This record gives sequence, structure tokens and C-alpha cells, in this order.
Amino acid sequence: MITSQDTDEIRGWLTGRLPDGLYASPVEVTVDREEICVVGTVPEPAGLAADATGAERDAALDGRIAEFRERTRKERMAVARAAERRYRRKVSWGAECGGRREVFTNVSAPVMTRLRQPQRQVLDTLIAAGVARSRSEALGWCVRLVESHADDWLRELRDSLEHVQHVRAQGPDRPADGAPADAAAQDGPARDAEDGK
Repeated sequence: MITSQDTDEIRGWLTGRLPDGLYASPVEVTVDREEICVVGTVPEPAGLAADATGAERDAALDGRIAEFRERTRKERMAVARAAERRYRRKVSWGAECGGRREVFTNVSAPVMTRLRQPQRQVLDTLIAAGVARSRSEALGWCVRLVESHADDWLRELRDSLEHVQHVRAQGPDRPADGAPADAAAQDGPARDAEDGK
């Protein structure tokens, strides 16, 4: 599991590594086992008239995000290569401008699962209704639905899991203060495994 300390460490490293001025405000960093997603704000187009129509404003924001993506590609890819070596995860990028948010690339990680007939019938109903084209797309739709309606519950669950990890780290295998160096050395690989290093 990715702890908030892991995320903070990655966010701190990226804050130090990103070129000054790349984004207009501090970046939002989301981390899981496969991917680090970095999204920051870019300034709105200065030449946009105050009385611009909705369509004109939307097109201007799309254009600004596209301009940012092309202009910063080389810098972002250099940071991504360094982060991928350091954290062994792919790096995805995005930008937000005037309330419009676009993530340029995302890792699409396959998830293997076995479902019983009632769960398969749910997916097949979504396919029959035209909500999804395949069972895997229907499953992704279900996950997004839960995500959008259960943010508080999922956040509380993640916090609880992080607390369990912290308590587990305080267990009987932890070397006592003043323990001999060889005892601490024996415990070292276990800590490395937990850290994913």
C-alpha cells in the first residue's frame, strides 16, 4: 500500500526536480503501485476577451493546454525518466486551466479478476444497455461509479490502512532502542521490502 509519507516524499522530490515556472501553482501528485500522475495549473490565455462566448472560452482553454503540452514535452520527459528510475513507476502528466483538466497519458493497468454469475450479469447488462462495449470497460465503469460516490469512505479506509501499517511497524520485530547493530542489520531487508526498494 502507498502511504501518505510515500506520496509526500515523491511530491517533495518532484517539487524540487521540476523546472521553476513549469506550472503556475504547486502540483497535485497522485501515486499508486504502477503510476505517478502529476497535474498542475497553467495560466489562462491573457488575450481572451471578457465577453467571450462559452465555445470561444472552451476552445481557448483547450488551445492553452495543448500549447503547454507541446512546449514542455522535453522538460517533462527528462523529469519522468529520472522519476521512473528512482521510484520504479511510470509518470503521467496533466494540466488544469480555467477549471478545465486534461491528463495527457495514463497507465492502463490490467486487473485480473474472477467474477461469479451475478457480477457477470451486472457487466453484461451494462453492455446490453450500451453503457460499455466489453466486460472490462463495464468493470471500469463500475469502479468509476464507486469512486465518484464513495470518496469519503475510501479516504477513511485508506487512512485506516495507513494506521495499521504504522502499528505493524511498531511490532515485536522492531529493534529496541540501543539494540546491537547486527540486530538492526537483520531487520534492514524487511524494512527495505516494505518500502518497495
